Amino acid sequence: MTTDPDSFLTALRLSDSFLPVGGYTASYGVEQYINEDRIEDGDDLQALLEGYLRRVVGPCETVAVANAHAASGAGDLEALLAVDERLHAVTMPREFRESSTKAGAKLCELLAETDDRSAGACATGSRDNGGDSDDLESAFAETIATDETPGHYPVVFGVVAETRGLSRLEACLAHAYAFVTGLLGAAQRLGRFGHTEIQSVLESLRPVIAAVCERRVGDDVTAMVSFAPLAEIMGMRHERADRRLFMS
Repeated sequence: MTTDPDSFLTALRLSDSFLPVGGYTASYGVEQYINEDRIEDGDDLQALLEGYLRRVVGPCETVAVANAHAASGAGDLEALLAVDERLHAVTMPREFRESSTKAGAKLCELLAETDDRSAGACATGSRDNGGDSDDLESAFAETIATDETPGHYPVVFGVVAETRGLSRLEACLAHAYAFVTGLLGAAQRLGRFGHTEIQSVLESLRPVIAAVCERRVGDDVTAMVSFAPLAEIMGMRHERADRRLFMS
């Protein structure tokens, strides 16, 4: 089995923290955990992020990425909008919803400005997609721009990944990896962890990322759920915290 260079480079681009979609402003509650001294060392951080992977990223965001990818491949805008609606409904903390939708909109804007395949289409997308995934990408971008759908980042990510040749599993892996490195970067910028410790946690989480994505990649959209009560409480407390470096 050979790797397609273009798809592989796309996966690297989408999972890189260098991608300017605002991920650097989000900690998804990690900042509040640190503010309340609930994370003391790398073991605590690893346990927290493993919980995120198994309780939020896997059963919620990975399911969204996979089903958005499938809807894009089928050229089914209505199915895609249903994925976006479901993800919005099961994401409880306001800050988490806002971070996700702002990042989704930014990814659409970025592609419109930088990618030849998206530049004209994202600006003048048509609902008559005719089953073509490139046209569906532009139609979905239009519904986001006109506030007809929230435009959550995992949903946009799934569409973008499919139209650029990533398999469904590759899209899920790239998204989950980016989520983890984003939270690890947030923890590091908060001053509690050094580069080596962060890399150690990332390496320990690598098999968890793979296992979670392989388990959830085939789930139906109706199975999408998030159950991480303490993480959600931390996110809600963060909304009212006096000291905040991150948007979420």
